[in-house]
Amino acid sequence: MAGNVSLHYSSTPTQTTTRDSEPRFVRWALITIVLAFLGLFLVLPLVAIFIKAFDKGSAVFLAAISSPDALSAIKLTLLIALITVPLNAIFGVAAAWAVTKFNFRGKSLLITIIDLPFAISPVIAGLVFVLLFSSHGLFGPWLLDHNIKILFAVPGIVLATLLVTLPFVARELIPLMQTQGTADEEASLTLGASGWKTFLFVTLPNIKWGLLYGIILCSARAIGEFGAVSVVSGHIRGMTNTMLLHIEILYNEYQFSAAFAVASIMSLFAIFTLVVKNVIEWKAKKSFEPEEGIF
Repeated sequence: MAGNVSLHYSSTPTQTTTRDSEPRFVRWALITIVLAFLGLFLVLPLVAIFIKAFDKGSAVFLAAISSPDALSAIKLTLLIALITVPLNAIFGVAAAWAVTKFNFRGKSLLITIIDLPFAISPVIAGLVFVLLFSSHGLFGPWLLDHNIKILFAVPGIVLATLLVTLPFVARELIPLMQTQGTADEEASLTLGASGWKTFLFVTLPNIKWGLLYGIILCSARAIGEFGAVSVVSGHIRGMTNTMLLHIEILYNEYQFSAAFAVASIMSLFAIFTLVVKNVIEWKAKKSFEPEEGIF
């Protein structure tokens, strides 16, 4: 916790760091290799996306991102993120609370299940819902009888995105809450606070930076998910196509400028997410730094 910081001083000289012990040419060679790799495989493709997006002029670019299908894809992508991210945030906090604040049988199994979406392919995750909700699936006949549509509709996309983004918030919070322990919550309860007040005024402030960081990662994955969504969406123009699916259709139809125009919007989302992530990391780091003058 930010306020519980202890400073330790030692009279022994500071050990020589790797930065000081390595020859200068080794340091510069490593830095050059890293920068060249990032420039070749990250910066250059990103720049190429924007160059290709405006290859035929701003009029074509604006027409591509303002077409009915593109606007529908953008709205659907944001809608999916707005639904899945809060649900995963609630689940992540609940799961982290259960794992770190209580001892019960099956805790290791619960953690393994939470990590399961990291281990399986998104395409396999989409196929799971096909097996469950298709007309020949486990629940398919019942859904047809009650006129409930899951596959090739927004509910199926939401479920697939929920599955692949499930671990992000929980896995950010579990190590953090394990490190913090339960002393603060126990003190709050001993002083007469209810469980809800303890959560709002003790637990939540302690985990806020980890929670925000997990939400950012979850949002990025929800917006950028392709494999699972591709399986369950049905690729229906103007209805079940997210931005990535719309880009794929445009590219397959040789509408390269339009495809890169929509891809540039996705890239802007990614850059915005990266900026927010770095701001959160910076603020979190500052919140854990000791105040000047405290000894």
